[in-house]
Amino acid sequence: MAKTITILMADDDPDDRMLAQEALSENRLANDLHFVEDGEELLDYLYKRGKYNVDNAPKPGLILLDLNMPKMDGREALRRIKSDAELKRIPVVVLTTSKAQQDIVKSYDLGVNSFISKPVTFEELVDVTRRIGDYWFGIVELPKGDKNN
Repeated sequence: MAKTITILMADDDPDDRMLAQEALSENRLANDLHFVEDGEELLDYLYKRGKYNVDNAPKPGLILLDLNMPKMDGREALRRIKSDAELKRIPVVVLTTSKAQQDIVKSYDLGVNSFISKPVTFEELVDVTRRIGDYWFGIVELPKGDKNN
Protein backbone atom coordinates (compact mmCIF):
# COMPACT_ATOMS: atom_id res chain seq x y z
CA MET A 1 0.00 0.00 0.00
CA ALA A 2 1.40 3.36 -1.02
CA LYS A 3 -0.68 5.51 1.31
CA THR A 4 -0.08 5.72 5.03
CA ILE A 5 -3.38 6.19 6.81
CA THR A 6 -4.15 6.06 10.50
CA ILE A 7 -6.53 3.21 11.28
CA LEU A 8 -8.55 3.42 14.48
CA MET A 9 -10.13 0.17 15.64
CA ALA A 10 -12.89 0.20 18.25
CA ASP A 11 -13.33 -3.28 19.71
CA ASP A 12 -13.66 -4.44 23.31
CA ASP A 13 -12.28 -7.95 22.69
CA PRO A 14 -8.48 -8.09 23.25
CA ASP A 15 -8.16 -11.27 21.17
CA ASP A 16 -9.98 -9.66 18.24
CA ARG A 17 -7.74 -6.58 18.51
CA MET A 18 -4.59 -8.76 18.54
CA LEU A 19 -5.75 -10.83 15.56
CA ALA A 20 -6.71 -7.71 13.62
CA GLN A 21 -3.31 -6.18 14.34
CA GLU A 22 -1.57 -9.33 13.11
CA ALA A 23 -3.75 -9.50 9.98
CA LEU A 24 -3.19 -5.83 9.22
CA SER A 25 0.55 -6.31 9.77
CA GLU A 26 0.60 -9.20 7.31
CA ASN A 27 -0.89 -6.80 4.78
CA ARG A 28 1.49 -3.97 5.78
CA LEU A 29 -1.41 -1.85 7.02
CA ALA A 30 -0.62 -1.69 10.75
CA ASN A 31 2.03 1.02 10.60
CA ASP A 32 -0.32 3.56 12.21
CA LEU A 33 -2.91 1.51 14.06
CA HIS A 34 -4.65 2.69 17.22
CA PHE A 35 -7.16 0.87 19.42
CA VAL A 36 -10.00 1.91 21.69
CA GLU A 37 -12.17 -0.46 23.70
CA ASP A 38 -15.64 1.10 23.64
CA GLY A 39 -17.73 3.83 22.08
CA GLU A 40 -16.99 6.36 24.81
CA GLU A 41 -13.26 5.89 24.37
CA LEU A 42 -13.71 6.14 20.59
CA LEU A 43 -15.33 9.56 20.97
CA ASP A 44 -12.69 10.64 23.50
CA TYR A 45 -10.03 9.73 20.92
CA LEU A 46 -11.80 11.57 18.10
CA TYR A 47 -12.46 14.68 20.22
CA LYS A 48 -9.03 14.45 21.91
CA ARG A 49 -10.48 14.33 25.42
CA GLY A 50 -9.08 12.78 28.57
CA LYS A 51 -5.89 10.85 27.85
CA TYR A 52 -6.04 11.68 24.12
CA ASN A 53 -4.44 14.70 22.52
CA VAL A 54 -3.00 15.84 19.21
CA ASP A 55 0.24 13.92 19.89
CA ASN A 56 -1.22 10.48 20.65
CA ALA A 57 -4.51 10.57 18.72
CA PRO A 58 -3.96 11.43 15.05
CA LYS A 59 -7.11 11.84 13.01
CA PRO A 60 -7.96 8.45 11.55
CA GLY A 61 -8.37 7.90 7.84
CA LEU A 62 -10.48 4.84 8.61
CA ILE A 63 -12.40 3.57 11.63
CA LEU A 64 -13.02 -0.17 12.09
CA LEU A 65 -16.00 -0.38 14.42
CA ASP A 66 -17.44 -3.27 16.41
CA LEU A 67 -21.14 -2.89 17.17
CA ASN A 68 -21.26 -4.72 20.50
CA MET A 69 -19.13 -2.89 23.06
CA PRO A 70 -19.66 -1.82 26.67
CA LYS A 71 -20.39 1.72 27.90
CA MET A 72 -21.47 2.98 24.47
CA ASP A 73 -22.09 0.51 21.67
CA GLY A 74 -20.95 0.95 18.11
CA ARG A 75 -24.39 1.96 16.87
CA GLU A 76 -24.53 4.99 19.15
CA ALA A 77 -20.89 5.89 18.44
CA LEU A 78 -21.59 5.65 14.69
CA ARG A 79 -24.67 7.87 15.06
CA ARG A 80 -22.61 10.51 16.85
CA ILE A 81 -19.70 10.35 14.39
CA LYS A 82 -21.91 10.67 11.33
CA SER A 83 -23.93 13.54 12.84
CA ASP A 84 -20.80 15.62 13.55
CA ALA A 85 -19.67 17.94 10.75
CA GLU A 86 -16.00 17.51 11.74
CA LEU A 87 -16.09 13.70 11.87
CA LYS A 88 -18.70 12.56 9.36
CA ARG A 89 -16.25 12.30 6.44
CA ILE A 90 -14.10 9.71 8.22
CA PRO A 91 -14.93 6.36 6.59
CA VAL A 92 -16.35 3.89 9.08
CA VAL A 93 -16.34 0.16 8.40
CA VAL A 94 -18.39 -1.96 10.78
CA LEU A 95 -16.43 -5.14 11.51
CA THR A 96 -18.57 -7.21 13.83
CA THR A 97 -19.71 -10.72 14.66
CA SER A 98 -23.31 -9.79 13.89
CA LYS A 99 -24.90 -10.95 10.67
CA ALA A 100 -28.35 -9.75 11.69
CA GLN A 101 -30.19 -7.95 8.91
CA GLN A 102 -31.44 -5.45 11.49
CA ASP A 103 -27.84 -4.49 12.36
CA ILE A 104 -26.86 -4.21 8.70
CA VAL A 105 -29.83 -1.97 7.85
CA LYS A 106 -29.43 0.18 10.99
CA SER A 107 -25.69 0.64 10.34
CA TYR A 108 -26.30 1.85 6.78
CA ASP A 109 -29.15 4.07 7.97
CA LEU A 110 -26.68 5.66 10.42
CA GLY A 111 -24.18 6.32 7.63
CA VAL A 112 -21.68 3.45 7.81
CA ASN A 113 -19.52 3.15 4.69
CA SER A 114 -19.28 -0.65 4.76
CA PHE A 115 -20.55 -3.54 6.90
CA ILE A 116 -18.40 -6.66 7.23
CA SER A 117 -19.08 -9.69 9.40
CA LYS A 118 -15.93 -10.79 11.21
CA PRO A 119 -14.35 -13.79 9.54
CA VAL A 120 -14.10 -17.05 11.46
CA THR A 121 -10.49 -17.98 10.67
CA PHE A 122 -7.30 -15.96 10.81
CA GLU A 123 -6.64 -16.65 7.12
CA GLU A 124 -10.05 -15.20 6.26
CA LEU A 125 -9.29 -12.16 8.45
CA VAL A 126 -6.00 -11.63 6.59
CA ASP A 127 -7.93 -11.76 3.31
CA VAL A 128 -10.60 -9.33 4.56
CA THR A 129 -8.00 -6.84 5.84
CA ARG A 130 -6.15 -7.08 2.51
CA ARG A 131 -9.36 -6.27 0.68
CA ILE A 132 -10.12 -3.41 3.06
CA GLY A 133 -6.64 -2.04 2.41
CA ASP A 134 -6.91 -2.46 -1.35
CA TYR A 135 -10.22 -0.65 -1.42
CA TRP A 136 -9.82 2.13 1.16
CA PHE A 137 -6.14 2.87 0.61
CA GLY A 138 -5.66 1.89 -3.02
CA ILE A 139 -8.85 2.60 -4.95
CA VAL A 140 -11.02 5.26 -3.32
CA GLU A 141 -10.16 8.93 -3.03
CA LEU A 142 -10.47 10.20 0.52
CA PRO A 143 -10.86 13.87 1.50
CA LYS A 144 -7.58 15.67 2.08
CA GLY A 145 -6.82 18.80 4.01
CA ASP A 146 -9.17 18.29 6.92
CA LYS A 147 -7.80 19.85 10.05
CA ASN A 148 -6.18 17.36 12.43
CA ASN A 149 -4.69 15.36 9.53
